[in-house]
Order: sequence, then structure tokens, then C-alpha cells
Amino acid sequence: MAISVSSDNRTFQRNGKHFFYLADTCWSAFTNITLEEWEYYLELRRQQGFNVIQINALPQWDASGTELNCYPFPTENKQKFHFTELKNEYFIHGAKMCEMAKAKGFELALVVLWCNYVPDTWASEKVPDNIMPYDFLDGYIKKLHETFTGFDPIYVISGDTDFATERAKSYYKKASDMLKQLAPQCLQTFHIRGRLDSVPEEFLGNMDFYMYQSGHNAQPENMSMPYTLAQTFYKNYPEKPILNSEPCYEQMGYSHRMYGRFYPYDIRRAGWMSLLSGGCAGIAYGAHGIYSWHRVGQRFGAGLGEGFDAPNSWNDAVKYPGAWDYGYMKYIFRIYGIQSLIPADIIANPSRDIRCAMTPEQEKYLIYVPNNTCVRLTMNPKDFEIVTIDLMTRQVAYPEVGEKKGLHFIGMHRFEQDALVILTKKKKEI
Repeated sequence: MAISVSSDNRTFQRNGKHFFYLADTCWSAFTNITLEEWEYYLELRRQQGFNVIQINALPQWDASGTELNCYPFPTENKQKFHFTELKNEYFIHGAKMCEMAKAKGFELALVVLWCNYVPDTWASEKVPDNIMPYDFLDGYIKKLHETFTGFDPIYVISGDTDFATERAKSYYKKASDMLKQLAPQCLQTFHIRGRLDSVPEEFLGNMDFYMYQSGHNAQPENMSMPYTLAQTFYKNYPEKPILNSEPCYEQMGYSHRMYGRFYPYDIRRAGWMSLLSGGCAGIAYGAHGIYSWHRVGQRFGAGLGEGFDAPNSWNDAVKYPGAWDYGYMKYIFRIYGIQSLIPADIIANPSRDIRCAMTPEQEKYLIYVPNNTCVRLTMNPKDFEIVTIDLMTRQVAYPEVGEKKGLHFIGMHRFEQDALVILTKKKKEI
């Protein structure tokens, strides 16, 4: 059964139960992965708690090189496509991979048109050879529907797009309208360019939820994107589920060839900030070396897109520890019975990086503290049981709570990195 939007318009459900969207990003699955590798990968991610796989339905423009020869169109050197026919064997292979994923309990989020296939986008301007002819869209969308709608996927109409011109938007409008008519039971959304905070109004009617991406920029002015983008969609757009579909990927090189990489602390920071700032429907994880499915000795398009440094092989990347950290986010929601969260303005510290949200009934508050400090509150926490969880080791502490200079506070934790403070309302004694 397909997942659907819950009655609160902020979360998802499946089979009548709350569904926390926890996705791994494997854009290059259909072109780069053998079925044996896919089986291993799916089972590991299942054990880690993931329940969605994000896949590009077409070849990913910055996929790593592959010895496989599985493409939807005739190609030159596996890079330039001829939009003259759709190759059945590609779609049969993709359907088999989807069947395997569904058998392990995964939902599928399939990107329909990554921006390099659409004219007048930032990517197609860099790589103009593979723009899909507008008239080719009809046959492609029908083939997509015939192949994948039976798996009840989420159709992610755009990939990393910026909606630069009316011509670009016309491609997405046609794809969205056709799939809404052919597959009305399938949720639709748009994957927008990193750090973009707007979606054209004409797409809002077909959108069932919002995806934003805080992206891979490490400049100080961009480090707040996980929560500022969530806040924008939460406050300024019609009420729908919100999630960060592309926070910084683990071990991704900083964009624009800036030296450095993102490690577990960085991705935990992006994830928790997103969840507590309006994007509580779920979160997506990514690992450098998995989304492009990299193998030792194969090329990686470091000059494409935002100029990321080369990845490790998928064999290494699939075991990065951050995947467990993201699985733990879902676990916290489950064991504390959290479904929806509302951003809460109770933090008196000057830094906005300390994020806080509460359950709709105000029975629980979650506070993410990226660096240890005394957390000052504008509310009295005397009616709450309070624990602090070290997000690196998952050790639990019981913090000092008090009042000073007219403000209540939760004492500084003694852990080395980030922590999650959970306040649970005490049960009244009878």
C-alpha cells in the first residue's frame, strides 16, 4: 500500500500507522549496481532502519563510471544519449530492483527529470548534450508509469532544479500533470536545487509534500540552511509535510572545490536541525560513494556540478557510521512516541543553532545542542523529566536544572560533541 499524507498535513502514514520517512540516497542504482550488490546494500540499510530509497529513474549525470551497460536510450560512450527510443531491458532491470526493494519493506522515491535533462537549468547549461526533446516526454512518462506505478512510488518530478525559465517549467508541468492523471494514488513532490527556498506557485496543487536540500556548502553563511529552509516552507507555504531531502552527504567534499569533507557530526547536525525546525516528516541520508556508486579505478565527474572531491568506493562508503546516526533519529521518534513536531521558541541563548521543537500536545520537547553549553529557557521545566543523550556515543545523562537571573536553565552536558535534550512531561500522581 502506498504511503499517504496524515490528517495533520505534516507527516506520513502507511497502513494507518505513522511513517517516518528515512531515505538513503542511491541516485545511480539502475545504471551502476549489480543485483548481487543491490541485495547486500538493501539488507544492510534495512537493518539500519531505512525505509525509503531515493533513485534517479534516468542515468545520474554525475554517476561514477561503470562497466555495466544498462541505459534507457542508445548512447555514445555511455555519456551522450540519443532520444530515439526507450530500451525495454533498462526498465525491466529497474523494475527488478524495485521489486527487490519492496520485498524488504522499502518505499521508492523516483526522480522523473533530473535537471540536466531539462533546458535552461543550471545543469543543462553546463552539460547541454543530453537535453530531452519536449515531444519525447509523452512516451517516456507513459513508460515510467507502466513500469513503476505498480510499486506505488513517490514520483519526485524534478531533480536538483532551479526552475530558471518558463521553458524549463513547461517540462516539469507536463510530467507532473501526466503522472497525476495516470497515477493519482502516488505522492508527488519536487527535488529543488540546494539552498533554494521557493517553488513556483503553479506546481503547488500537484505537490503532496515539500522537499528542500540544505546541500553541501561549508561556508559559514550556509551552515544555517538546514533550519532556515525548513522554517521558510513551514511558515510561508500551504501546510504539507516537509523534509530535508539532501543534507550534506557523509564524506562528501565541500562544494566549489573548497578543501574539507563532511563527517558524522556535520550530518547529525544537519539532520536534527531539520527535524526540529519544521521538517519533521523525515530526513534523507547520503554517503559520498553511494549516490554515484563508485568503484575503485572508475572515473568520477569531479568537474561536474559543484565540483566535489572524489569519493571512496561504495564498499567503504556503505559502512560509514553516519547511516547508523540517521537510523537512530527514527528510533528516537519511535521509542518516545513522537509523530509530529512543532518548532518551539523557548530557547533564550543568543545562538539560533540550538534548535527546539515540541509535540502538538506539549508533552515532550526536543532540544538539539550542537556544542555543549548551558541551555537557557523562557519556560519552567519543573514539570518535566529531562535526559541528555550524547549523539556520538548514545550515552544518557541527567542534567542539572535550575534558575539564574530570571531564566531557567539546563546545565551544560559533559559530552564531547552534540547532544539531544528530551523533556517529557511528568505523569500526574493519582
